[in-house]
Amino acid sequence: MDQLLHVFVKVVEKGNFTKAAEELHMTQPAVSQHIQTLERLLDTKLLDRTNKYVKLNKAGEIVYHYAQEILGLYTRMNQLLDDLLNRASGKLSIGASYTYGEYVLPQMIAQLHQHYPLITPTITIGNSNEIVEMVSSHQLDVGIIEMDIESASVSIEPLAEDQMVVVASPRHPYAHKKKVKIEDLESATWIVREQGSGTRKATDEFFRNHRFVPSSMMEFGSTQLIKGAVEAGLGITFLSLWAIKKELSFGTLSIIPIDEEPFVRRFSLVTPKTPFYTKAMDVFLTIIRTHHPSVRQWSPPPSL
Repeated sequence: MDQLLHVFVKVVEKGNFTKAAEELHMTQPAVSQHIQTLERLLDTKLLDRTNKYVKLNKAGEIVYHYAQEILGLYTRMNQLLDDLLNRASGKLSIGASYTYGEYVLPQMIAQLHQHYPLITPTITIGNSNEIVEMVSSHQLDVGIIEMDIESASVSIEPLAEDQMVVVASPRHPYAHKKKVKIEDLESATWIVREQGSGTRKATDEFFRNHRFVPSSMMEFGSTQLIKGAVEAGLGITFLSLWAIKKELSFGTLSIIPIDEEPFVRRFSLVTPKTPFYTKAMDVFLTIIRTHHPSVRQWSPPPSL
């Protein structure tokens, strides 16, 4: 049954039999036979077929959802059995929200590879709700999120803190002041992430805490785009210290020293609710809990 589900999932992901057959190193008639066998066992059609593509029907949507979960559990079972006799190895699927996944997780993966080269990590970047859902449905082994979420289907534990700062071009008149009043920034052009991102949630909370709405605001779909726009002098923004570490060292971005307490957000670790972890999962959790890179709390330089 697991092979039938594997072929079915691949056909759905690729959108047609030919591409699925190529990916699976099977002939197209063999793929078709697997799908027909699965449909016969379940006594229902799962796919609407045309000459160009296949599409899930309602029954197919149900089977596809649970097939992903079943295959995830099957893979984890085999890994656990393997671990009884072998050292940490095999696949490890990790999910992370954007800031953590792009600016912190690579350091963790480098440490993992240095000490456990037989572990093969795969990384999925998404928003916090997506990561929680994928861990819950066993599509991911572990996740790191940047929002406060309660879930009965997974375990969530505090992992790290991240300081958020107001960022501008070094040429901005406020970049070299000792302190800037927050109300002075209301008239600035703010460049922010799109709705739904963790960084945008933190930005909106920052605005609410200080009871102001920017008079001019632009939405960009990635942190990299925002940093480039701010470097060019288009406006100011609110970003993680992790995200601007390189630009600060190169002097292409500066922090505006606002006259307020630091804004800190928290990242959490998401794991399945199970007493059994693979060795690959255990060593990754040890690394991420004990060797987490710290970002020193920023403070303005002394005035000249």
